[in-house]
Amino acid sequence: MLTTVDFKDVSYKYNTDGKIEKQSLRDVNISIPRGKLIVITGESGCGKTTVGRLINGLSPKFYDGELTGNVNVSGIDPSTSELCETAKVVGSIFQNPRTQFFNVDTTSEITFACENRGLPKEDILKRLNVVVKELDIEKLLNRSIFELSGGEKQKIACASVATADTEVIVMDEPSSNLDLKGIEDLKRVIEKWKAKNKTIIVAEHRLYYLKDLADYLVIMKDGKIIKQIGREEIGNLGIEDLQKLGLRTLSIPELFKAKVERGHSDSGRPSSNYHIGKMIYRYDKEGRGICIKDLDIKSGEVTALIGFNGAGKSTFAKCLSGLNKKCKDEILIDNRRMKCKERVNESFLVMQDVNTQLFADSVINEVYLSLREKYGRKAGEEDMRKEALSILEMMDLSDIKDRHPISLSGGQKQRVAIAGAIAADKKIIIFDEPTSGLDYKHMLEVSKALRMLADMGKVVIVITHDMELIMSAVDRVICMEKGEIADNYLLDDSTKSRLYDYFIH
Repeated sequence: MLTTVDFKDVSYKYNTDGKIEKQSLRDVNISIPRGKLIVITGESGCGKTTVGRLINGLSPKFYDGELTGNVNVSGIDPSTSELCETAKVVGSIFQNPRTQFFNVDTTSEITFACENRGLPKEDILKRLNVVVKELDIEKLLNRSIFELSGGEKQKIACASVATADTEVIVMDEPSSNLDLKGIEDLKRVIEKWKAKNKTIIVAEHRLYYLKDLADYLVIMKDGKIIKQIGREEIGNLGIEDLQKLGLRTLSIPELFKAKVERGHSDSGRPSSNYHIGKMIYRYDKEGRGICIKDLDIKSGEVTALIGFNGAGKSTFAKCLSGLNKKCKDEILIDNRRMKCKERVNESFLVMQDVNTQLFADSVINEVYLSLREKYGRKAGEEDMRKEALSILEMMDLSDIKDRHPISLSGGQKQRVAIAGAIAADKKIIIFDEPTSGLDYKHMLEVSKALRMLADMGKVVIVITHDMELIMSAVDRVICMEKGEIADNYLLDDSTKSRLYDYFIH
């Protein structure tokens, strides 16, 4: 069978600020036949993103480092070929599609790669029409990139790659910021590419939507391939097998068979009641926005906020934390009015795009920023260092404490931001998709951190599409639709069917 992608004895070390970092890949050998879909998975920082960057040429061209061994993609070496030549063969979809856009409107972005290659206008328009029909994205044409939801941006990135019609497609955590509908749309796009005999490499933690599409599952750890599993064997993996390998679930129904062990008694926890009498925020003159009335959120509980992209979840978080100044609200804590400024001082929001809130030059200094805000001049450096190291150990970040945050994987950055939230010790802590890009092991660590914060009497709200996180950590589920509360219930064995129905339907 003809091979499209071939790695022979490939090792790679990143160069950050003139320093060679820990080895990202070690003696990787893999051959990917033409027309096959390969899913690469493993713990955050295992090297799967680096494999993709070596295929599309971003390493070492953009992400500087030392490469040994040989990489061959459809007869070219991406490490020595010009990026414009590699781009004729390899199309890429990043974890955050916004980082790969060159235009401000959607139609120009979809056709950009073709225009960059100098294709005739008639050919470009023909390709555009075919892709728009295939992906059913006519309503997204001639739109501002800045007005799109995360799922819509992902569709534009897919359309751009489809229009370029490359032989090889590399996808890095493509589902991490998508809701259930967005993931189903993504799956249909991948199915169409597979039917066209494209060679597809997907670095991913969410595996359930790829179970029936993957030809091979490649599991990595510490820069090495530790196991390769064929299609038939993938289907035979049970929950215990997956957990031993540190992998996410392959089946949504299997998740809901487990008993919900968490109780809902106060059992000595400090508890306060946050009552939202009203919370009204409008985006535009048409009245789009959120309208929340008579909602109670208790400290000492982990509350999941679910809903499809565009339901208003992130807007709710910004209003509750006081970041949306124009929000009309009436929020009481134990019958005392909590003003906007007070909520800003007492809240910590871990944003979905954590790149916007990482400021320090090392992981441990990122935690110090929160500790210094918490203690001011009261705590000595040695006491803060001990607390910082304890938090980093809790989040499995000790071995990279001196790394620059920009050099980390998406999942590692996510955990650094969460470490900062724990260190800040605020009354209200809101997480916006905290497990996007996280493997099973680190998802459980985030779950434990959420439970710990709740046990400390914090208000813990997690905006998430992650079923495994909800089943392992959450006490209460609040579902939003079109800016309003559609459902609100304690999660236990008697109510988990409501959560199942939401995720399945």
